Amino acid sequence: MSRMAPPIPVPRPVSPTDGDAATDRADADAFRLGIDHLLAPTPTTSQKQIEALQSELESLRSELNVLRRRDETLKYYMTRLDEELRLAARLQQDFLPRTLPQVGPIHFHTLFRPAGYVSGDLFDVMRLDETHIGFFIVDAVGHGMPAALLTMFIKRALQTKEIFPGGYRLLPPEQTMALLNEALVEQNLSEATFATALYGYINTTTLEVTYSTGGHPPPLLLRAGEFKPCPSQGSLLGLFSGEAFTPGSFQLKPGDRLFLYSDGVEVGFSADQAADVGQWKQELLKRTAHSAEKMLTEFAELMDAECGSLQPKDDLTMIVVEVR
Repeated sequence: MSRMAPPIPVPRPVSPTDGDAATDRADADAFRLGIDHLLAPTPTTSQKQIEALQSELESLRSELNVLRRRDETLKYYMTRLDEELRLAARLQQDFLPRTLPQVGPIHFHTLFRPAGYVSGDLFDVMRLDETHIGFFIVDAVGHGMPAALLTMFIKRALQTKEIFPGGYRLLPPEQTMALLNEALVEQNLSEATFATALYGYINTTTLEVTYSTGGHPPPLLLRAGEFKPCPSQGSLLGLFSGEAFTPGSFQLKPGDRLFLYSDGVEVGFSADQAADVGQWKQELLKRTAHSAEKMLTEFAELMDAECGSLQPKDDLTMIVVEVR
C-alpha cells in the first residue's frame, strides 16, 4: 500500500488586519501629518499674504478719506449755492409789487409760481397817474438764474412815461414795447437771449384797456361765461432792432374779468411739455361763480393736485383784472 504525499502548504493572503495594530495606526498618522504639512502654507507665504492684505486695506482707507473730503467739499458748495439761490429768490420777490392798486371798480389779483428758486417770469402792476393803472408781464427764454436776471433788467428798462418840464405824457404801449426792445438789443448779449412781454394800461374812469404784446399770449377777456381773445401782434424782444409793435384796445364792462398770463399756464395740466391750451380755460370757466381771488386759489390747488407743486413744468404768472 502506497503512502499519500503530504499536502503542499498554500500561502494565505495577508489581511490588512494582520500584524501589529499599533504600528498600523502610527503609519496612518504619519501619512496624514505629511499631507497636512505639504498642504499647509509656510510661515513665509502667510506673512506675504498678510502684508498684501494690509497694503490693500491701507489703499482702500486712503481712497475712502479722499471720497469723504470730496463729499464734505461738495456739501459745502451745495449749501452755499442753496443759500445764494434763496437770497436771489427773496431779491426777485422784492421786484414784485408789494400791494396791488385797487381803484374804483378795478381790482387786481395775481398768481406767481416759479419753476425753481427764481423765475423767468416777472410782472408789475403800477399806478401811472390818477386815472390809469399799468400792467406788465415779461417771460424770458429759459429758466433759472439767467432768465431771472434778464427779467429784472427788462423791468428796470421799462419806460411808461415821458416827463418834461411842467408835466408828463403816458407813452402808448406800442412805444413802450419798442423802447424796451431797443434797450435789450443794445445790450448785445453774448447768448441768443430774448423774451416775450405784454404791457398796457386801464383808464379807471372810462374802463378802456390799451395794450401791446411782443411774442406774448394776448389778453383773454372773460365775459358772460365765455372767453374772448384780444389779438395783438409784435415780435419777440431782443432779436432785431427797429421792430414795430401793434397796439390793441377794448372796453371793459362791469362783471368782466381780464386774464393776463405767461405761457406756463398752458402746460400746467399736461403730462409732458406739450401745451394743453384748453383744459386750464375749462377749469377757470367752471369757477366763474366764485370771486376772482377764490378762483385763483382753487386753480392753484387744482394744479397741485394734478401735477404736484414741487416740480412745476414752467414758470407761471397770471394777473386777473376784475371789474366790479
